[in-house]
Amino acid sequence: MNPSDAPSQPGMTWLAFAMLTVISWGVYGVFLHNGQMQMQDPVHGRYKAFLFVGIAYFLTAVLAPLILLISSGASWKYPVGGMAWSLVAGIVGAIGAFGVLLAFGAKGAPSVVMAIVFAGAPVVNALVAIAMHPPEGGFAAIKPGFWLGMVMAAAGGCLVSFFKPAPGKPAPKPVAQIQPAQPQ
Repeated sequence: MNPSDAPSQPGMTWLAFAMLTVISWGVYGVFLHNGQMQMQDPVHGRYKAFLFVGIAYFLTAVLAPLILLISSGASWKYPVGGMAWSLVAGIVGAIGAFGVLLAFGAKGAPSVVMAIVFAGAPVVNALVAIAMHPPEGGFAAIKPGFWLGMVMAAAGGCLVSFFKPAPGKPAPKPVAQIQPAQPQ
């Protein structure tokens, strides 16, 4: 299927999908940290949590597209370049997810780790994208606002990390009530 043959998404549908990703990735670190902690294994909990991330990726990233491809009658032609770049993308995505877990395991606070990740990733994305697909007119054609945005993204991640509010005290655990034995 050529990109020109793809059905067009009218209006701002793309923004709804982008916001779906923002919300999903925005809760990712918090949920992942909770999963790691709920494994109740201080040594291997992060690896156990990552195993279930992998299972979730299989369910979401293998079965869902497979069902869509089969149900839509898609071509089963897979060019080598498309497969290779897609595989590399999956590998770096999984390495990134694993890096988040390792950062948590090294005592990085989830809110700080995720702020750094989500401030730094767009900067890396923009730099790699312009290196791989330089703008018309070369790098000299890049406007100063782009560079200012890069600095602001990095600064925003630092500010969120340095000035994050401290978490509240955990709720006290309920104390088990011991019932007196009933006379028989």
